[in-house]
Amino acid sequence: MKTSKLILAVVSTILKVVVAVAVVLVIYRGAMTCYEYGYRIFEEAPMSTGEGRTVTVTVTEKMSPKEIGTLLLSKGLIRDDKLFVLQYHLSEFKKDVKPGTFELTTAMTVEEMMEVMASDSAEDEEE
Repeated sequence: MKTSKLILAVVSTILKVVVAVAVVLVIYRGAMTCYEYGYRIFEEAPMSTGEGRTVTVTVTEKMSPKEIGTLLLSKGLIRDDKLFVLQYHLSEFKKDVKPGTFELTTAMTVEEMMEVMASDSAEDEEE
């Protein structure tokens, strides 16, 4: 009887330790993922260095930030369209992005791309 209680107590303790370690690992990985994602919001590097590849992108008036992000991702200008949506909403240019056709490069950061899309030159080209 005492042996079975001892074995049950040991197994129970081992199980508690395993669960505690698993919880700590999940919290650690979650915190690291959040940190990396948060860092990338403000410090995302361009897709390439140097001059990069020039890509023509057309943004329509009815496009949402998610649709713009999907377009930029499909053109190879960004790495993550969901990250772009966060960067868009945190950008000083979010209210200034205009519809039009833009020449963007893979050497631009997301902020630089939004600055180009917010410039008045796109409006002048359409008129």
